Amino acid sequence: MIALDTNVLLRYLLQDDPEQSPKAAQLITSHATILIPDVVLVETIWTLKGKKYQLGKAELIHVLKALLEESGICFENNQTVWQALNDYRKADTIDGKQADFPDALIARKARLMAKTRPTPLIGIYTFDTAAQQLPGMLPI
Repeated sequence: MIALDTNVLLRYLLQDDPEQSPKAAQLITSHATILIPDVVLVETIWTLKGKKYQLGKAELIHVLKALLEESGICFENNQTVWQALNDYRKADTIDGKQADFPDALIARKARLMAKTRPTPLIGIYTFDTAAQQLPGMLPI
């Protein structure tokens, strides 16, 4: 198994660099198991959504789904990433703002981690009104 940094995953997904993209593809296709840490996934989504690439929600969902369905690619917890993707997919726009995938992943990971702690999770607090519609997220 190997793990990827954000820049390698982006070159693989975007195929936008004539030197680095083929190297990223070769690296990924030559290993049976590729770990994408959650922080790499979040950085990748933020980059794809940002000013340079400006991917919308539907496109981001497509990228996430493709990564989840690609054999050999794994995450810190595949089920949690799937659940976060479903939460993100279901989230509505509130006052022109959408909950982000990282918000959905934060909520899912917090709930998962709370199961391993002796004190129960009361809630995940945020000022973000769009994120407040995600399961477990509460206004402060």
